[in-house]
Amino acid sequence: MQNINNYDFTGKKAIIRVDFNVPLNEKFEITDDTRIRAAIPTIKKVLETGSVILMSHLGRPKGKGDKKNSLNHIVKHLSSLLGVDVKFADDCIGESAKTMSKDLKKGEVLLLENVRFYDEEEGKPRLPETATDEEKKAAKAELKPKIKEFTAALASLADCYINDAFGTAHRAHASTTLIADYFPNDKMFGYIMNDEVENIDKVIKSGKKPFTAIIGGAKVSTKITIIDNLLSKVDNLIIGGAMTYTFIKAKGGKVGNSLVEDDKLDLALKVFEIAEKNNVKLYFPVDSVNADKFDNSANISVSAIDAVPDGLMGLDIGEKSIALFEDVLTKSATILWNGPVGVFEMSNFENGTKKLAEAIVKATAKGAFSLIGGGDSVAAINKYNLADKVSYVSTGGGALLEYMEGIELPGIKAIRG
Repeated sequence: MQNINNYDFTGKKAIIRVDFNVPLNEKFEITDDTRIRAAIPTIKKVLETGSVILMSHLGRPKGKGDKKNSLNHIVKHLSSLLGVDVKFADDCIGESAKTMSKDLKKGEVLLLENVRFYDEEEGKPRLPETATDEEKKAAKAELKPKIKEFTAALASLADCYINDAFGTAHRAHASTTLIADYFPNDKMFGYIMNDEVENIDKVIKSGKKPFTAIIGGAKVSTKITIIDNLLSKVDNLIIGGAMTYTFIKAKGGKVGNSLVEDDKLDLALKVFEIAEKNNVKLYFPVDSVNADKFDNSANISVSAIDAVPDGLMGLDIGEKSIALFEDVLTKSATILWNGPVGVFEMSNFENGTKKLAEAIVKATAKGAFSLIGGGDSVAAINKYNLADKVSYVSTGGGALLEYMEGIELPGIKAIRG
């Protein structure tokens, strides 16, 4: 497998799949450039001896070009970050892309227009909801050769391919997966992809013991596959967030009006069984911070986790739970955190998540390896300005969750072979 550090880019054009799907305000100004900044080291590495063609998606344009989702909004800011005047092709596979790619010289950067302006990128034909199965089948068959043409057109622009978009690694799209086939000996990960895979593997595949995972969030149903996969790897599993109450109810506890998935109670009981078989210690909150409505101005009271009064709902963990979790984390050598333990977006229900983040920071300072992943956990660690005090913060979102579930991601497989 090629490596970005030992590959010779001299005189070569590298087409790089980046993730420039950044938020824009109503004036089309970038409000958070984290993803763009993250890609700069990979781009600069190639520019030392070669030239760069960048491709990305932005928003959900559904196969149609529109001003709102044009990558042209990124050009000025990207140019200032790179210190290079970035050229822009108003199409990703048209004449402008071909001509501008051909004329690209060492040290130059070309940004292609949004790849999702084409249905071929995602491989989804756009059909009305009323379409019959036969019509869907026919549309897919019609799109298949076009996907191949689209992918080949992108590949024809460059001499080598770099995937540096971990956030889309779980999608088998033209620019993230299919294009790699056109570069059998000239494909590699960029620095973001490399770091993501290395750090997640460090936790999931070779984490030092004791290994503690904290899984939070609203629903058991969205995290059950991750929990299932982790139970064969971890020593301790801390469950938090609203999903706690499904487990507590499954065990016969009183949960008041707390969020519960009644159709997942049997599933919750199975987790207890599997944990016992694998000698995994399960930790649940012992006290609950309750509210009489889902609102920051609600009346607040605290109860035992299995004795939430009728009419109240649990929105955070209490001090006893915080102390229990802190104790487990202090003794851990590897920590994985996915999902908050309360409604941290509301100031009156953020204490548990904030204290948990601080406990992870303390454990990291003592030598533990800590990985934070998943949108809400990342938002929390950033909210409390602690991202630089943990070992690694994953940008992955859906890709990270699937990787944690043990699924081989198409974007990774395409490079590793």
